[in-house]
Amino acid sequence: MILAHAVTQTGNGFLSPTGVEIAFLLVGIATLAAAVLTVTTRQLVHAALWLVVALGGLAVEYLLLTAEFIAWVQVLIYVGSVVVLLLFGLMLTKAPIGRSADADSGNRPAALVVAAASATALVWVVVDAFRTTWIDLEGPAQGSTRVSGEILFRHWVLPFEALSVLLLAALVGAIVLSRKSPQDREGKN
Repeated sequence: MILAHAVTQTGNGFLSPTGVEIAFLLVGIATLAAAVLTVTTRQLVHAALWLVVALGGLAVEYLLLTAEFIAWVQVLIYVGSVVVLLLFGLMLTKAPIGRSADADSGNRPAALVVAAASATALVWVVVDAFRTTWIDLEGPAQGSTRVSGEILFRHWVLPFEALSVLLLAALVGAIVLSRKSPQDREGKN
């Protein structure tokens, strides 16, 4: 009785979700499915296209959280630039378009363990960080350019810069891995 009274006093409770919360959950499930398909498909072009769906789903999630600026940045930078660059890289380097035996290194069990551990750690950190925080969807828009910039450059400068260094390291690693060894170059001539 007290719980029912508390729920009616505060508005919607956990057992009576709003339409936005239901849409958020459904889009999240679709995004998760697209992300799983991205890493499990054996065709590189299909993986890139599933990545477009996953990144687009994240943009929709940002829109549902009233973070319009972040949603458009997601669309412009990740969907519009990164995936197009990935597709051009696949097509210009004459990578195999269909099924490829080279796309599977045989390390699926180890990769599954690492992915499960990473997902568990990520969920643990997010749940612990936002355990008592609720997003007020009816309040002022938190995704505006001004608010996002203030939060990013006041409170999140160090993680933002660490992420840029991590992305640079991934780019350098991708370049190193894509280069052919001298033996391969001599054998082709």
